[in-house]
Amino acid sequence: MRYVVMTLFPEMIESVMGESILGRAREAGHIELIVKNIRDYTLDKHTRVDDYPYGGGAGMVMEAEPVWRCYEAICSELGTTPKVIHLTPQGKVFNQSMAESYATQDDLVFLCGHYEGIDERVLEEIGTEDVSIGDYVLTGGELPAMVLMDAIARHIPGVLHNRDSAQTDSFGNGLLEYPQYTRPEVFRGRKVPEVLLSGHHANVEKWRLEQSLARTGERRPDLYEKWHG
Repeated sequence: MRYVVMTLFPEMIESVMGESILGRAREAGHIELIVKNIRDYTLDKHTRVDDYPYGGGAGMVMEAEPVWRCYEAICSELGTTPKVIHLTPQGKVFNQSMAESYATQDDLVFLCGHYEGIDERVLEEIGTEDVSIGDYVLTGGELPAMVLMDAIARHIPGVLHNRDSAQTDSFGNGLLEYPQYTRPEVFRGRKVPEVLLSGHHANVEKWRLEQSLARTGERRPDLYEKWHG
């Protein structure tokens, strides 16, 4: 999988994508990361990439030209026309099934907006796919892009040492994940459930499903109803 990020703050992306599981996946060659600074593609001598919105209003809008020039450079470098995901609160809310679907792509480009957004004309010209991580507003698209890259990476072969991990995650089967425990067996008077110490795999799986159902029903009744429906 090759990730390409169009951003005004490349250091944010590099700092996170070089750590933990994602960093190891890059070192092993399971993920390739290309970060493009949109400012490098502006024709303005002061590297300005934003201007006042037509029609008035608060804030500034990212200009179409530097975004388009950056996109053209990416297409030329990759030798293909990749899927471009525009991170915006106006997009479809990201979920696990989308992560699994995106993981089948060879290349994914993430377009990170700022200010009041990006000139609509360049979004239309590129044909972006608008994606949100929730019904709230952040200062830029970098954090949502990193959320998507992390979630998608878990479905790329070789990224996780345990191939079953992604399948047992919350939402993997439509339910929230069951509670997890590790040593010590007793912590501040709280014991690990006996069934997990029994060595009886069928009983463990039954308990885990029961816990997932109970937790989902309590915390996410919408998912619970969907699972039962």
